[in-house]
Amino acid sequence: MPITDDDALDRVFDADTIAVVGCSTTPGKAAHDVPAYLQRRGYRVIPVNPYADEVLGETAYDALADVEVEIDVVDVFRPSEEVPDVVTAVRDRHATRGDAGTLWLQLGISHDEAAAEAESDGIDVVQDRCMKVEHERLRG
Repeated sequence: MPITDDDALDRVFDADTIAVVGCSTTPGKAAHDVPAYLQRRGYRVIPVNPYADEVLGETAYDALADVEVEIDVVDVFRPSEEVPDVVTAVRDRHATRGDAGTLWLQLGISHDEAAAEAESDGIDVVQDRCMKVEHERLRG
């Protein structure tokens, strides 16, 4: 079951590094402003965007597999129909590197079948919630 209780949601924010799949270069878009908010709160944000070289002052990577540093949370700003491919990348990374232990699907994004597959590999999953909204609510 995806994480829904406040205690478990709050533990996600103990993370250090958040890879943002679909991180945008465009201010005003949620896929830019939410990662910027997280960065201002002290998280290292690693953008995953094959169409950008840099976002928010960080090198952008073409794919999750290309990220060289350890990832705690994978935050997803991609349409729900793309979630299975993202989950495959997260599961592969989790299996080979032992990181990427949490998958966060942003507000309006969910895929129960893919989430269940991730959870079967021991990956915590949050669906259809905004990291910024939840961080503000739980950690002010």
